[in-house]
Amino acid sequence: MSDNIFLKRLFQAYYQEKQKEISVVSSLEFREFGFIPWEKQIMIRHIGFESQKVLLSYLIDRGPKHVYSSGSLYLQPEAQHMENKQYQGCDLIVDIDVDHFYTPCKDEHDSWYCNNCETIGTGMQEKCPKCEKSKITKLNWICEKCLDVAKNEIKKLIYDFLIPDFGTDEKDMRIAFSGHRGYHLKVESEELRKLNSDERREIVDYLTGENVSFEVLGLGEKSQMIHGLSKENIGWSQKIMEKVIEILNRPKNEIENMLLDENLFGFTSFYVGSFLNYKDDFLDVITKGERNVWAIEGFGLTNWKKLLRGIVKLIGIELDEPVSIDTHRLIRYPGSLHGKTGFKVQEIKLNELDDFTPLNEMNEKLDPIVFKSKKKLTQKLEIVERALPITKIKGESFGPYVQGDIIEVPHHIAVFLLCKEVAKTI
Repeated sequence: MSDNIFLKRLFQAYYQEKQKEISVVSSLEFREFGFIPWEKQIMIRHIGFESQKVLLSYLIDRGPKHVYSSGSLYLQPEAQHMENKQYQGCDLIVDIDVDHFYTPCKDEHDSWYCNNCETIGTGMQEKCPKCEKSKITKLNWICEKCLDVAKNEIKKLIYDFLIPDFGTDEKDMRIAFSGHRGYHLKVESEELRKLNSDERREIVDYLTGENVSFEVLGLGEKSQMIHGLSKENIGWSQKIMEKVIEILNRPKNEIENMLLDENLFGFTSFYVGSFLNYKDDFLDVITKGERNVWAIEGFGLTNWKKLLRGIVKLIGIELDEPVSIDTHRLIRYPGSLHGKTGFKVQEIKLNELDDFTPLNEMNEKLDPIVFKSKKKLTQKLEIVERALPITKIKGESFGPYVQGDIIEVPHHIAVFLLCKEVAKTI
């Protein structure tokens, strides 16, 4: 039996056993569905279901590798051409996936291999630094640290933007762990469903801070003095100033490390020293608000903009922009299994989000790791990937491994490694 057939049967058994626990999305009969099977691994879409019962029968019968449904509502979701689906509107979808942005832990567990010059390395890389070719094979891994970063982005999105700036009601939000390296959030609001792609682009730009104009917010030079932003203004000006004040109140060594960090600000030690010398005076100016003149030695408009761009990067949401803009995008179905991990796409309520830890969740109802054997079954595998980092799941660490290693691991770890296609059964 091939590993894909084995995994397909496992997925079928899961859908058979858990069918009563899989949630029903709102307006299911008006949503388009898509599936990636284990056999061809090509998306099959333009499918509609009249009820959850019919959908579950499909899942039990096919046991697909990936399951998706649309954010959009259609009168004819099964129509093969978009113009015939009779589009009715689309929920606002936000996908936060650490695949798309840097996290420090990637330097520990993500790796790459250049197919051109055979150079290997770790971290987030788009092309080989040696031969500068883009022919690299990447291995993206998973850990508690990067999932915490993704969760914090979702919390920022909700508490710093959706609730205060958009007035989004908690009852309209659907939050889910994606089953791999991130989280999804869907806002089911009649008002937002009416927005077209251009209007959604404006929302995305606001959430990311992409087009924030510091001049419009008040930054400028007059009579050889720099006039800064005001914390009294709502929106981005207020967010920036609150973040600046928060940073200025941190210990000096923490501020220094942050300003030197090339992924955030990238200032030289000279400018960092100057900033630290004047930080208390600067804090007085912006908190007392008597004269909004920003004066730090060596800081002209260019450096102030550089500082503010770093601040915006800290505040803005790291999201997959095309997902939020595209009104015909599909998103993973809650309760379905992710074919790259074997984990469940787990819905979470807002009041459950803080304590939710997908790789070691103690609440059985929220636990996305569904293949943990109660009988403590183990499986023998052979590693087929060049090298694997340490994997920590359910409080236990496995690895590191190298190609050719024969290992015996718990059932849920075996499923994870087989889904990641880095091991094979023996």
